[in-house]
Amino acid sequence: MESIRLCVIGDELVAGNGDPRALGWVGRVLARTDVPEDMHVFRLTMPGESTAGLAARWEAECMPRFAEGADNRLIIGVGKQDVEAGLSTARTRLNLANIVDVAAQRGIKVMVVGPPPLRTSDSRQLSEVVRACGEVCERRSIPFVDTFTPLLTHDQWHDDIAMSDLGLPNQAGYGLLAWIVLHRNWFEWLGLEPRA
Repeated sequence: MESIRLCVIGDELVAGNGDPRALGWVGRVLARTDVPEDMHVFRLTMPGESTAGLAARWEAECMPRFAEGADNRLIIGVGKQDVEAGLSTARTRLNLANIVDVAAQRGIKVMVVGPPPLRTSDSRQLSEVVRACGEVCERRSIPFVDTFTPLLTHDQWHDDIAMSDLGLPNQAGYGLLAWIVLHRNWFEWLGLEPRA
């Protein structure tokens, strides 16, 4: 089996900010995965980053971590910043499409994790970001993890982020995000067997 090189790019949610255990959803997903010895995971985060920022930096940060002959993979964690920065849905769609298309040209397999509902963001606008991300992925037949829809009316999620001054998830919230990722083709995408 080829060595897996996995870069995860995104904002403070990918970093796991607000989680007292410092795992975030990425750490929780990996903890529930039988990670092969030759799988390398790199969390490359920038708090408050929009898809424009991701598009501008991902190659410079990820390409040195990928290896020729390896199974190179990229997870794009889209956050709320496109809404906060006032980017149009068309711009979000274009930014994400540019990342995904360049990755495909380089033979990098991509998964996109969309933004969850956060109290600091306009839900209607954020739902448009989610829709745009889903459309980009559907057209290219790549996995898209919608965290927004299942959490929009989830009481435990909203109770968890209400406890944070920053409006970020705590342990329970990151656990919910991890559960959603794990149950949206995570193992199939990586070509690994789920833990029994």
